[in-house]
Amino acid sequence: MTEHFPVLQVVVPLLAAAACVLLRNRFAARVLAIAVAWTCLCIALHMLSTVLSTGEPISYMLGGWEAPYGIEYRIDVVNAWVLVIVSMIPSVVLPFGSGSEGLDLHPDKQYLYYAALLLCLTGLLGMTATGDAFNVFVFLEISSLSMYTLIAMADSRRAFRAAYSYLIQGTIGGTFFLIGLGLLYQSTGTLNMADLAVRLQLVWESRTVHVAFAFIVVGLGIKLALFPLHQWLPDAYTYAPPRVSAFVAATATKVGIYVLVRFLFTIFGVVFVFEVLEIQVLLVPLSIAGMFVGSFAAINQSSVKRLLAYSSIAQIGYMTLGISMGNVSGLAGGLVHLFNHALTKGGLFLVVACVVARLNTDRLDDWAGLGRKMPWTMAALVVGGLSLIGIPGTVGLVSKWYLVLGAFERGWPIIAVLIMLSSLLAGVYVWRVLEVVYFRPRPADAPDVEEVPLSMLIPTWILIGGTIVFGIGAEWPSTVALQAAQSLLGVGP
Repeated sequence: MTEHFPVLQVVVPLLAAAACVLLRNRFAARVLAIAVAWTCLCIALHMLSTVLSTGEPISYMLGGWEAPYGIEYRIDVVNAWVLVIVSMIPSVVLPFGSGSEGLDLHPDKQYLYYAALLLCLTGLLGMTATGDAFNVFVFLEISSLSMYTLIAMADSRRAFRAAYSYLIQGTIGGTFFLIGLGLLYQSTGTLNMADLAVRLQLVWESRTVHVAFAFIVVGLGIKLALFPLHQWLPDAYTYAPPRVSAFVAATATKVGIYVLVRFLFTIFGVVFVFEVLEIQVLLVPLSIAGMFVGSFAAINQSSVKRLLAYSSIAQIGYMTLGISMGNVSGLAGGLVHLFNHALTKGGLFLVVACVVARLNTDRLDDWAGLGRKMPWTMAALVVGGLSLIGIPGTVGLVSKWYLVLGAFERGWPIIAVLIMLSSLLAGVYVWRVLEVVYFRPRPADAPDVEEVPLSMLIPTWILIGGTIVFGIGAEWPSTVALQAAQSLLGVGP
């Protein structure tokens, strides 16, 4: 059975999504979705353990057709790491609450939420596991279409508008990506990633390859919300149901980052990307701009969900900055930040879901005095906020430490200073929220509020607690990220 794990990782949630629709029962769909999410997490952990212990990738040929003629699923330390991140989040988000909390969806329609989320999970896991470039596009569209549906499930016109805006921009991004793949196929005659990496070395000087590279980077830039291609993200995160925001914010852009990393380092190669095209000349300024623009925009928001959405744009800037450094420390910082940000932002959006379940609003002014009314929920907010800043003892510090090391190794001390300054800006918008929650009195006419039940607190604290556990004991994620970075760069430990 274990030899089929790469394909089961994708097939199991796909079949379960169809089963949820056929069941048409919210309780049965919920139990099935939770079981499938945990199954996917166990499979991902097993494959990560295997590739770490053997040092060799896992190759699975669909239908027994050998690559490059058949479709290959290829699992190495890089995408095994991302598979763990992507499957970890729904394993925590799906059990959140006892029913409709954080969904804004009629109980009779909740089975559709579980079906759409499992379908989105299928696409995200498929994009990560496949070794075929065209399959990346197929799974990209599967995840995107189901994500548009998840966002539109909120009972408001603004959610429909956000989903439609994401649909338009996501379609443009997908089209750009597909055009780039078509040009690569025209130049090489193959779509297998390993075969592409070999054949592209013979046609580096072709203008077609250069144009294909541009289309692919721009298309993926839209999908992962790289500044200034991020316009879809604030509304999508703000107006989606809170539980959906937690899932999307912690997974979708992470897989987009992974696909960009896979194309830059594995398919096109370090020499072509950083020495021939010098992508760092473009990517570093955009990453820095995203870090500061996202943080400044977050400071001025009156909606907590929108504040966290703009914060995500800044955090994506950290990830792409690590990629653009092109060295082990910087790339490891970007890769470990995939994990760290998934824990932090997933947990913070679940905090919002807890408050919305009690107040039915995410307006910051309405959160005044909640520190005493919802002590455990607000304590999770404090820890998550400290992780965003990068306070010692949290996972946020681990990522930024590696990024600063990478900047100094590249001889970019100014970039290292900018990383630290952007962290101070994160402290500003986190303090804005904490000041309202803990230092403003609860209005006399405000409705009484009590703490949320354990069914909501436990999932929230699993993610938020992870920011402390892996902040203090950072050896495991750091070691995996370093091995992944060394593998991508083709250097030894």
